[in-house]
Amino acid sequence: QVQLVESGGGLVQAGGSLRLSCAASGRTFSMYARGWCRQAPGKEREFVAAISWNTGDTYYADSVKGRFTISRDNAKNMVYLQMNSLKPEDTAVYYCNADRGLIGLRLGQADYWGQGTQVTVSS
Repeated sequence: QVQLVESGGGLVQAGGSLRLSCAASGRTFSMYARGWCRQAPGKEREFVAAISWNTGDTYYADSVKGRFTISRDNAKNMVYLQMNSLKPEDTAVYYCNADRGLIGLRLGQADYWGQGTQVTVSS
């Protein structure tokens, strides 16, 4: 059974940092692009960040560029999202995902999804 499980969410004050982790099991994702999306209350799910499987190229939504960093450890089947300088508007449920192509991640049409982890940023 293929699973993506997020961890590391929580409550943090504005300006603080959190590091999200996503553990994959059931198959290896070393040749899959990995990414993160988020969904705030009353809003549509949106792309946050993605990382290619081979070159390590990274892509970010404009709203998080310069504050968030995505990384991966293929040996551990893990992907991470380091979130710095958090803002109240970053409050959302964060989902990790995986797809054979970056396009799928950026369009929110990934093959695999985690169950999400809540991030709440207080002002």
